[in-house]
Amino acid sequence: MSATESDTSQDKEKAGDGKPNDKANDSGMAAKDPAKRRRALIIVASVFVLAGLIWLLLELFVFSKREKTDNAYVGGNQVAISAQVPGTVVAILADDTQRVEAGQVLVKLDGTDADVRMEQARSALADAVRGVRQQTSSAGGADAQVTSSKLDLAKVEGDLKRHLPLLAARAESPEIVQHLRDGVAQARAAVAAAQAQADAAHASIEGIDVAQNPKVLQARANFRAAWVAAQRNAIYAPVSGYVAQRSVQLGNSVQPGQQLMTVIPLHGLWIEANFKESQLRHIRIGQPAKIESDLYGGDADYHGKVLGIGAGTGSVFSLLPAQNATGNWIKVVQRVPVRISLDDNELDKHPLRIGLSTDVTVDIGDDKGAVLTTVPAQQPVVQTTVYDQMTSKADAEAERIIRANLASSAD
Repeated sequence: MSATESDTSQDKEKAGDGKPNDKANDSGMAAKDPAKRRRALIIVASVFVLAGLIWLLLELFVFSKREKTDNAYVGGNQVAISAQVPGTVVAILADDTQRVEAGQVLVKLDGTDADVRMEQARSALADAVRGVRQQTSSAGGADAQVTSSKLDLAKVEGDLKRHLPLLAARAESPEIVQHLRDGVAQARAAVAAAQAQADAAHASIEGIDVAQNPKVLQARANFRAAWVAAQRNAIYAPVSGYVAQRSVQLGNSVQPGQQLMTVIPLHGLWIEANFKESQLRHIRIGQPAKIESDLYGGDADYHGKVLGIGAGTGSVFSLLPAQNATGNWIKVVQRVPVRISLDDNELDKHPLRIGLSTDVTVDIGDDKGAVLTTVPAQQPVVQTTVYDQMTSKADAEAERIIRANLASSAD
């Protein structure tokens, strides 16, 4: 055999040896693929099991401990500003979006007629004080007349007493003594008349000073009413807030009760969260709540507490309540408003407006509280002292008028 033939036979043997080696490699890879597939399936199953476990834990310890709704809106007081007396608008001192303080003048009315009536009441009060002073002086004169009548009575009684012994001794005529007796009777009648006049003079002034006399008090009440009516030509802001819905215009003739504008305080706001009836099972008064507004998104969080749960569903208080006693009835899940407080300090940092949309989450982990309030409110929900200041100024002015008309009597 030549060298060329031996090389060719060796190449064939190598080529023949290659087929069994490829089969061995294919069987090894086939053995490894199921193991990889099994590990992959285990990993995927573990991920799903872990996710399910996490979801179960979240449901048990997080999601089941809170109720959430996006049907929630900012609520607040809308203080309607209206006229209390009729008049013509001569000045408007506040406009929409402007800030106003409690006691600030918002609108002025023409006060000509009211000023005239106030001056009339002022004069009547002064006249009443002087009239009572005159009655006091008259009562003093009546007392003096009583004293004078008593002196006259004592004189004639003395004369009669001196003449009676002379009559017994027949030294005096009976006519003179009878004349003296008639004089005593007349003097006694004069004393009685003077005393009656004195009592009548003292009846209207006895036991009280001039300022507390009924006539003065009546005149003072009339002046107070006229003064307050004159002051009401200036329409004040009862609370601090922002003006909205201004409808009054210069020159308008307004009537009592006519709404001119609205003042909205942006403190003391609350949230009206309309929860489904199925969500109310564990909501209680006092539970903490977290509020997120659409205005600020996640940049601002508000914290509050449940103040109370509405006494009825929204559909009951609607303009046209649903008539469920009809043939074509379809059950609709009802919603009940839940009021939630807001922190004024947080509102200062991120102001809200009434009507804005919010998302509310109530922590219902502690559901042992009350569902309904059992104690009536002990403090006013909203109050103002603006009108108290008005009446106190009227009283001070009335006191000044009384003192001014008593000055001469004191002198």
